[in-house]
Amino acid sequence: MYKNTISLYTSKGQRKYLNQNERQRFFNCTKDLRTDKRLFCQTLYFTGARISEVYNLMPLFIDYSNKTIVIETLKKRKKGIYREIPVPISILNDLQTFIQDNSKNEDSRLWEFSLRTASRYVKEAMLKSHIVGKQASAKGLRHGFAVHAVSKVPITLVKKWLGHSRLDTTEIYLGVICLEERVMAEKMWSTDY
Repeated sequence: MYKNTISLYTSKGQRKYLNQNERQRFFNCTKDLRTDKRLFCQTLYFTGARISEVYNLMPLFIDYSNKTIVIETLKKRKKGIYREIPVPISILNDLQTFIQDNSKNEDSRLWEFSLRTASRYVKEAMLKSHIVGKQASAKGLRHGFAVHAVSKVPITLVKKWLGHSRLDTTEIYLGVICLEERVMAEKMWSTDY
């Protein structure tokens, strides 16, 4: 039987995900980046996709009428598996302008830089946001998206958006202390002393 061994903490107890405060700082920092860097980082932020999935994004995968970005799931054993993720209209408008300004073909990648450079852009934004540690990565941003999402929407939607095959993979995000849990704990503490 398959056993889920994924953890959101390192063997030394360090978080692998961005908390909501760090996610917000990261997003705010991206606003000052060059347009292509900003859009790459913000697409990661809003979709929770893997860095390689956003890196391979093409204009034809942006569905303006549905207000979604269609991501090809790259971790599956076969090609051609897609998932649709709703995103804010503001990022869609910015992507549309970027595509038009750069005369991108429907079936060409959006980004001119390499995947390694994309990873450096994310790290650069993390450093500018004063985020350090294991969580200061594109994967940490993906995990942070998931932690935030499971506190706001049904877990089945989060599973779909992340491209997980199994619900128990997505369930690891339920175990993270979220703001709502902290508020409940504070109510309990207020009666203790």
